Amino acid sequence: MDPICIVKHRCVGCGLCGKVCPFAALTLKEGLALIDVDKCNLCGACVEACRYDAIEIRQASGALQDFSDYHGVWVFAEQKNGIIQTIAYELLGEGRKLADTLKMPLCAVLIGHDIQKQVAALTSRGADRVYLVDRAELAYFQDEPYAKVLCELVHRHKPAILLYGATSIGRSLAPRVAVAIDAGLTADCTGLSIIPETGNLLQTRPTFGGNIMASIISSDNRPQMATVRHKVMKEAVVVEGRNGEVVVEQIADALLHSRTRRLRFEPEQETTMNIAEANIIVSGGRGLQEPKNFRLIRDLAEVLGAGVGSSRAAVDAGWIPYSHQVGQTGKTVCPKIYFACGISGQIQHLAGMSSSDLIIAINKDKDAPIFKVANYGLVGDLFVILPLLTQEFKKVLKSSE
Repeated sequence: MDPICIVKHRCVGCGLCGKVCPFAALTLKEGLALIDVDKCNLCGACVEACRYDAIEIRQASGALQDFSDYHGVWVFAEQKNGIIQTIAYELLGEGRKLADTLKMPLCAVLIGHDIQKQVAALTSRGADRVYLVDRAELAYFQDEPYAKVLCELVHRHKPAILLYGATSIGRSLAPRVAVAIDAGLTADCTGLSIIPETGNLLQTRPTFGGNIMASIISSDNRPQMATVRHKVMKEAVVVEGRNGEVVVEQIADALLHSRTRRLRFEPEQETTMNIAEANIIVSGGRGLQEPKNFRLIRDLAEVLGAGVGSSRAAVDAGWIPYSHQVGQTGKTVCPKIYFACGISGQIQHLAGMSSSDLIIAINKDKDAPIFKVANYGLVGDLFVILPLLTQEFKKVLKSSE
């Protein structure tokens, strides 16, 4: 039985479903809609568009699986150089809601070396239990050993849900684990909730450039796994004195083997703040015309103690490294103030910064899409406006010292 079908007695051959299908999977034949199931991705766009309820997506049939042994909501607590990354606290905040709904414990998985002192940071933010793996071979993240260790823990303890940050580490680790344990994985989620009737995790993520919000479930596998975008969920608050259980895991040496080895770490030479952590971000786009003009962005950012961001166009042109890219294929940010300078405001960029508290746009095109989301807009030449802003902020900040 095909997972999607046309209800022939309801179809009127209007063709609207074919117009909205992003995969060109729908055509008209003899006055009725026809679905090419090999092209269909079950996104549901046609179902929503059909005014006659003539398209149905069928639920997969089969015997119900017993997942009673799977218990607990797990968060992979990402750390770098022995310091817990803030994405872990965001996952704990969201994981607490899921765990309370399911009446399950919230657990954190901490992997690294000499990291025992970081356990308190996780329990104070809501972790009921911390699974600790402390080995010298795991001091720095490497795909193979980290994935093997996490798979071993999953087999031992059987969590119902496992969450990762959609960071460079999370995006590398989660797929490896998913393949190894035969679990589903939804990437770059912006929303998570529990379906009360089934206890399944409802995972929401933007797709097709942010034009559609897809809701995804992994009903046939456990654990249910998702990577979650940074800065889209609130951090769990610190509760002083809160403690939790610590489970120190013993890992076989064979699991720590890797075909690669770390030679050295070369940090990016930047004078401005990491945009993922910045409360203020100054971003530049194609309107800067050439790479040397990013100095105007950097000058303002340094005065404000801000991070330097960019549009995808600037990164693709080689004007600035990818680590500065904000948007659908870059970083999702949520600063208090976001300056968009010479950025038109395509949907892919908006997906990464539209949740900023205050958006200030500078663009010479008064019809630029960025002005539709901006709280304040300056229509004019950024080569004139940016130096003036930098000068004025210097005066104001100096006088307030």
